[in-house]
Amino acid sequence: MTFAIIKERKNPPDRRVVFSPQHLAEARAQFPEATFVVESSDIRIFPDEAYAKLGFEVLQDVSHADVMIGVKEVPIENLIPNKKYFYFSHTIKKQPYNRKLLIAMLEKNIEMFDHETIVKEDNARLIGFGRYAGLVGAYNGFRALGLRDNLFTLPKVETLADLDEVKAELDKITIPNIKILLTGTGKVAYGAKEILDHLGIKQISDALYLTSQFTEPVYVMADVMEYAKRKDGKVGDRLKFYKDPTGYESNFMAYAKETDYFIAGHFYGNNAPYLFTREDAKHPDFRINLVADISCDIDGPVASTIRPSTIADPFYGYDAKTEKEVVFNAEDAITVMAVDNLPCELPKDASEGFGETFLKYVIPAFYNNDKDEVLKRAKITENGKLTERFSYLQDYIDEK
Repeated sequence: MTFAIIKERKNPPDRRVVFSPQHLAEARAQFPEATFVVESSDIRIFPDEAYAKLGFEVLQDVSHADVMIGVKEVPIENLIPNKKYFYFSHTIKKQPYNRKLLIAMLEKNIEMFDHETIVKEDNARLIGFGRYAGLVGAYNGFRALGLRDNLFTLPKVETLADLDEVKAELDKITIPNIKILLTGTGKVAYGAKEILDHLGIKQISDALYLTSQFTEPVYVMADVMEYAKRKDGKVGDRLKFYKDPTGYESNFMAYAKETDYFIAGHFYGNNAPYLFTREDAKHPDFRINLVADISCDIDGPVASTIRPSTIADPFYGYDAKTEKEVVFNAEDAITVMAVDNLPCELPKDASEGFGETFLKYVIPAFYNNDKDEVLKRAKITENGKLTERFSYLQDYIDEK
């Protein structure tokens, strides 16, 4: 079986890749029966020569390969019929902008495996760039703080070589006496936590956070059962909440009254209560003045996130009174960082981390009869039809 590392063609260009040259060499060593080829790319974080140096064929045309491995959506005109594809298709939530892409994959008889659907039996994701989104998002929030309040100047992550350089820049700054709320307990949140811990910011309990003031910066990592509560006053159950959050309401205001900098690292599920609304943000006790919204759900659970921002222009302000966008450093505004492709700023580290997990969970499945059913669970399309697991997308395709 031949696996091809394909060129990223989506705009704006994405420099990430699923396998670094080193991890591809590890894959070859572990699976000598597999053939790995690389499609030539002038934008990839690792140059063609780095792959060629390790003995990989770098080709202009990889259409002979069986399995195509990329990161972002493949333009419809570049999809090769009757192949297996791995990439982030952004279709499983019925995203309207990619409906035609899913239809094209069905028409071209493509077997589609979405990186997002590579999950364990309990649906926990096995691979992704979440950690890097968390790392860059938290850093960007501090960068905004420094610029807005004239405290310090951090360079953009994209100008730094790797995570070590990012952390070296953080070593040069001093964080003022602020209270930081980090939501989430997954890879994104733990990526953000890495930044907070590197800065030496003290983690405290929810109880202390909600009741005390400090003479040094502190943070709390709040679980969904802390910032959402059952409407009937009974004790919440996280697993039941994930299945059906309709019986819950937000308890976020208790945190908003005590928080200066909010890092949104949670996963927001459909029908879950919003963390804070536009009305909440108008409340005189609402203290949050800086939001790094890594989850980046637009006009949803985090009211100040009214649009995504970009790597080129990462910050804007949200005026709670007018509910309008203002400049990021406007007086009394909430400063918002809502870049929706954060891992792109750290392409080398993100690619290396991704390749490590892809090699651990995905490639073996092709050679062990998919004994853990990783491929079976991940497959969205087959034989021109949706797989049973993704049959709920049929009305999206039919546009009903």
